[in-house]
Formats: sequence, structure tokens, C-alpha cells
Amino acid sequence: MSRPPERVVAFYNKRGTCEQWIKEGKGAIKWMRLSCRTFAANAARLQLHALAYNLGNFLRTLATPEPIKDWSLTSLKGKLIKIGAKVVSHGRYIAFQMAEVAIPRQMFQEILRLIAELRPQPPPTPA
Repeated sequence: MSRPPERVVAFYNKRGTCEQWIKEGKGAIKWMRLSCRTFAANAARLQLHALAYNLGNFLRTLATPEPIKDWSLTSLKGKLIKIGAKVVSHGRYIAFQMAEVAIPRQMFQEILRLIAELRPQPPPTPA
């Protein structure tokens, strides 16, 4: 090979990382399930899967606390998204009740705080 060994190893490591991302997409997002009858419908379905994967990675990167930074998308999906919850509406507030078995309350609050920080701050009101 004409490249130095360090560059060959770096390239190979990137290739392995890419294969892990593909494996994660197949497992967590199920993007290989293209069971529509037409090519156009399957293309649209694959694009939606890719969008879901990118959104999951975006949130995993920017809105997860340190203890769960290394969780796979499958773990995040199972513990954060696909959990049973109950929405209780009262006169002045709406409560979101979920079992603390999946994820502790403080960690869930931290995730919500990190998501809220992603919103742009409103412009200051003129005085």
C-alpha cells in the first residue's frame, strides 16, 4: 500500500464505526423493513427511517446526561420512548406519570432541561 500505516489504521477504524452505525440503524430503527409495493413508497419509508435515526443521534448527542451518553439507540428507544405513561389532566396542570423503573426522575428532568436549552432564547423586549 502506498499510504502510511497510521492512515490505513485510521481509515479501517472509521469503516468499522460506520458499520456499527449501520447495524444500529438496522436494529433500533428497523430501516431494512421496506415492505411497500412500490419503489417510491419504499424510498419515502427509507428516508423517514434515516430522519428518525438522525433525530435520535441528534438528541443522543445534545440532550442526554453524562450517565447515559453511551447508550445505544436501542436502549434509548426502550427506556425513554417505548415506555408506558399516563397523562393526568387537572384544572390547572397536566401531569405526565411514568414508572421510575425505566429511568429515574432526576435523569428525566435533566433530559427535559437539556432539550429546553436547545431552544433559541426569545429576543429581549424593547424597554
